[in-house]
Amino acid sequence: MKLDIYHEDSAFDLLRDEWNALLNRSVVNEIFLTWEWQATWWRAYTPGDLWLIVGRDENGALAGIAPWFREMPSRVIRPIGCVDVTDYLDIIAPPEQHEAFLSALAAWLAEQRGEYERVNLCNMQDRSPTKAVLPPLLEAHGFKVELQQQETCPRIALPATFEDYLNSLDKKQRHELRRKMRRAEEAEHVAGEKVDWYIVGPEHDLNEQTELFITLMKASHPEKAKFMDEPQNAAFFRAMVPQVAACGWLQLAFLTVDGAAAAAYLNFDYDNCIGVYNSGLLPGSYGHLSSGIVLLCYLIQHNIEQRRKMFDFLRGNEDYKYRMGAQDSPVMEMRIYP
Repeated sequence: MKLDIYHEDSAFDLLRDEWNALLNRSVVNEIFLTWEWQATWWRAYTPGDLWLIVGRDENGALAGIAPWFREMPSRVIRPIGCVDVTDYLDIIAPPEQHEAFLSALAAWLAEQRGEYERVNLCNMQDRSPTKAVLPPLLEAHGFKVELQQQETCPRIALPATFEDYLNSLDKKQRHELRRKMRRAEEAEHVAGEKVDWYIVGPEHDLNEQTELFITLMKASHPEKAKFMDEPQNAAFFRAMVPQVAACGWLQLAFLTVDGAAAAAYLNFDYDNCIGVYNSGLLPGSYGHLSSGIVLLCYLIQHNIEQRRKMFDFLRGNEDYKYRMGAQDSPVMEMRIYP
């Protein structure tokens, strides 16, 4: 396998037509590895030198991508997206070429030993084939490899019906969710508050809806406000949303009370899985309606009806995820020392 190393931003344009086609056949296929996400992240942050490593087979067909960069001044190689704002990262290669690409990559890293201090492959799913295949290939070249759990991503395997989902919960939580949903549905009759919800579609102005989401996101927690006040984070977020929406991967949902936005979720609908990327709400105004949890229930019900297979809360071990029935899925970091 022949490797080409790209250091210029123009590489993204060169690879655009081939990138996602390869990803769709890859051993790991996640929205965070798409051309749209990777190119947008790099252009928003650019934290070092681009080391975009591409493998091609004997016929010149794209066979693997290691979308990496060398962070400066630390000289640590990391995947594009590492570590904040991105939840899953990996090598891009199809099953039949995965090991050959990793073998070529390990040999190339050995040749380049003097150019970096170490390699930190963050945000790798515990179930990734790369986690098992890459370490022995590296060790054969004298590398030391350490694997450690970085975080966890609680996930819900979606059943056939919403009733099946509710029945999978413990009795107390099932009762609580039903009570909260019933209270929201009866709010107009009981308290004169009309509760409704919607998913942003072609009939909406995406820019307006994005800014509305950002307002709710910042209001929901001081740390989220601080995050969005960072110019690079805000630029990435505002560039990423329309890119994802244009591909049909955006699921931006709002719960409203008397027409006013009370809670919101920004999810990704990709490869039959829903990724819960971020949320926002006005806790002081609509806490009595449990607006965030109610909207979450509506979204789980909707995605079950759409036959999605997984509801992934992505990184973070917040209690509410487990109350909703999620189970941990470890996220790993692989550290490679020359």
